[in-house]
Amino acid sequence: MKNLTSLCVVLLFICAQTIMAQNKVIKDLIKVNYPYTSKIGQSDTYFGTSVEDPYRWLEDDRSEDTEKWVNQQNNVTFGYLDKIPFRKDIKQRLEKLWNYEKIGSPFKEGEYTYFYKNNGLQNQYVVYRKKGGGEAEEFLNPNNFSEDGTTSLAGLSFTKDGSLAAYLISEGGSDWRKAIVINTETREQVEDTLVDIKFSGLSWKGNEGFYYSSYDKPEGSELSAKTDQHKLYFHKLGTSQSEDQLVYGGTPEEKHRYIGGRVSEDERFLFISASVSTSGNKLFLKDLNAPNSSLVTVLDHTDSDTYVMENEGSKLFLVTNLNAPNKKIVIADAANPTSDNWTDFIAETENVLTAGSGGGFFFAEYMVDAISKVYQYDYDGNKVREVKLPGVGSAGGFGGKKEDKEFYFSFTNYSTPGSSYKYNVETGEYTQYWKPDIDFDPSDYVSTQVFYTSKDGTKVPMIITHKKGVQLNGKNPTILYGYGGFNISLTPRFSITNAVWMEQGGVYAVPNLRGGGEYGKKWHDAGTKMQKQNVFDDFIAAAEYLIANKYTSKEYLAIRGGSNGGLLVGATMTQRPDLMQVALPAVGVLDMLRYHTFTAGAGWAYDYGTAEESKEMFEYLKGYSPVHNVKSGVAYPATLVTTGDHDDRVVPAHSFKFAAELQEKQSGNNPTLIRIETNAGHGAGTPVAKTIEQYADIFGFTLFNMGFESLPNQIKITDGTD
Repeated sequence: MKNLTSLCVVLLFICAQTIMAQNKVIKDLIKVNYPYTSKIGQSDTYFGTSVEDPYRWLEDDRSEDTEKWVNQQNNVTFGYLDKIPFRKDIKQRLEKLWNYEKIGSPFKEGEYTYFYKNNGLQNQYVVYRKKGGGEAEEFLNPNNFSEDGTTSLAGLSFTKDGSLAAYLISEGGSDWRKAIVINTETREQVEDTLVDIKFSGLSWKGNEGFYYSSYDKPEGSELSAKTDQHKLYFHKLGTSQSEDQLVYGGTPEEKHRYIGGRVSEDERFLFISASVSTSGNKLFLKDLNAPNSSLVTVLDHTDSDTYVMENEGSKLFLVTNLNAPNKKIVIADAANPTSDNWTDFIAETENVLTAGSGGGFFFAEYMVDAISKVYQYDYDGNKVREVKLPGVGSAGGFGGKKEDKEFYFSFTNYSTPGSSYKYNVETGEYTQYWKPDIDFDPSDYVSTQVFYTSKDGTKVPMIITHKKGVQLNGKNPTILYGYGGFNISLTPRFSITNAVWMEQGGVYAVPNLRGGGEYGKKWHDAGTKMQKQNVFDDFIAAAEYLIANKYTSKEYLAIRGGSNGGLLVGATMTQRPDLMQVALPAVGVLDMLRYHTFTAGAGWAYDYGTAEESKEMFEYLKGYSPVHNVKSGVAYPATLVTTGDHDDRVVPAHSFKFAAELQEKQSGNNPTLIRIETNAGHGAGTPVAKTIEQYADIFGFTLFNMGFESLPNQIKITDGTD
C-alpha cells in the first residue's frame, strides 16, 4: 500500500511537471517581439509648457509609413492570437450561438409593412416587406452592396405615401454616407447618388425632396481632417446635388458642428436643431405651408437639450431639460414658441424621462436606477395607465404614427434575449410578437443590482450578471464594462458575445458611472471637464467592490470600454495598473491634448474641455490623458487595443500612439498589442463575420492572460445534429 501511494505521488508529480512543461511551451511560443516604432522629435507648447509628441507621424492615415506600421503591428498581434489554444473554440461557439433568426419590429410605410431580418450569420440585416396578409418579400439587401459585407445600410426614410424611399450607405464603416433614392414599387433608382453626407438623417418634404446635413469635404484626409462647419441642405428630387439649397449653417461668424432638420408628421413644419457640441442645442422652426416664411426661433441658446416631439396643428409638444435636469414635456404655440411661453404638460420627476408618441397618445419612459418604467398619457396630459413590462430590464420603441392603433415595443436585459411585443394603444394589452429561438437559457443566469460607494462618497449602481451558482471565491474571470460620458445611459441589454463569456463562468459587470445620463443632467455634468476624474474614480471603485466581495480578484479582472469608454479604460489602467490583469480599450479617445483637432472631435469639448481653453484645463487634461501618462518602469496589464483603419469618429491615431507608448515603456511580461481591423470604422455596420472574429480574439486574449490554458467551462461544439 505504501508503494502504491508513493507511485501515485510520483505519477501526480510527473503529470504536474508535464502540464507545466506544456504551459511553458505555449508561453514560449507566444513571446512577443514588437515592431520598432520610430520617434520623431515634435512638440507643442501649452501655456509655456512643452509637450513632446514623438509619434505624431502616426496621425497621417494616408502615409506609406503608417500603413507599414499597421501591417507590422497586425502581423505581431495575429501571430500572438493564432497561438492561443482555445481561440478557435470561442469563435465556433460564437458562430453557433449567433446563428438564429433575428427579426426587428415591423413598421408601416404606405401600403406595406416593413421589417428587418437576419437569417443568422448574414453580415447585414435585410429589409423585407409585405402587403396586407401577403407573403413577405425581400426589399433591400445590404449584403449585396459589397462582396465582403463592409458596406452597410446606415439609414432608410420613406415619403409619407410610401412611394419613394431614400437610403444611406456607409462604406468601410466610415461616417461619410451616400444617399440613394428608389421607387418603392419597382425598387429602381430614380436619380443620381448623393455623396459626402455626414451625421445626418433624411427627412422628406412631401414627394418633392428631402433635407439632409453634411460638412464641406475637408482638405487632406477625409478620415481624419477637421470638420466643424455642419450645414443643412434641401435636395429637390431630380436635380443635381450641386443645386441643393442651403437651409441653415455655413456662416463663418457662427459655426455649428451638428445641425439636423426634421419635417413634422403632418408635413406642416420643419424643425431645425443646431449645436456647437454634443450637449445643448438651439432650436428653430419654419412653416412649410408658407414657402417664403422665415425661420422662427424657439431657443436662441445652447443651455438645454430640447426637441419637438409632436405637434397638433400649431400646438407643439417639446421634450426639454431646460430648468429640468431629468427632462419634462412642455407645450408651446408655433406662433409664439419661445421658452417664456411654455407650459408644463408632463412635469419633471426624480427619474430621467425618455418620451415617444403614437396612436394618439404619449408614452413616458423613465429610468429608475437604469431600469425601464413606462406610462401612457392622453393629449390632455392625463395618465392613462402604467404599462406593465414583461420583466425587469430595458424597454424601447414606444411610439409610432398618429393613426396607428397598435405598434411594437422591445424588451431585453443582460440575460434575456430581446423580444418584441405588439401593443394595443386603446386597451394597453400586448402579446408577444417575436421571440428568438436561441441556444441560450436565461433561467440559468442571474442579474443583481448593487450600489457601491465611490471615492468621494457618491453611491453608484452596478448590475452584475453571471451563471447561477457561481462561487464567490475571487477566481471568476470578470469583465468590468463602462462608458461614463456624453449623457449616454447604459441600460440592461442582452448581447450574444456576453452570453458566450458568461457560459464560461464569466462575470459581466456594468456600473452606471457619472458622465452618463442615468440620473439626468446633474449626473452627466458631474463627469465632465474638471470633474472627469469622478468617472475614473467610479470605475476604480467598481473594480474594488468586485474584488472585495470576491466576485473576482486582480488576476481575473479585465476592464473594457469603447470610444469614450476606451478613454475610461486607458485612464484607469494608467492610474491603477495594479488593479486588473487585462485591459481592453476599444476605439478610444486617448490623446486628450489633440482629440479636438480631428474630424468632429471639437464637438466633444462640452464633456472634455480643450488644452487651449486655459492653463488649468490643459494641466487637468494632461494629468489623465492616457497617451501622456504611460510611464517607464511600470508593469501594465496585458493590453489588447482595438481600432479600425476607417474610424473617422475617433481616429485610429489615438490607439496607434497609445500602443506605441505602451510597447516602449512596458516593464512587465504582459503583452501590449494592438489589433487594427482593416476596412472598418467606429463599430456601426461592422459585418457579423468580422464581429465574431473580433470577439473570439478579445475573449481568447483575455482568458489566456488570466492564466487559462483551456476554457474554464470547455465549450462543446456540435454540428447541430444532436
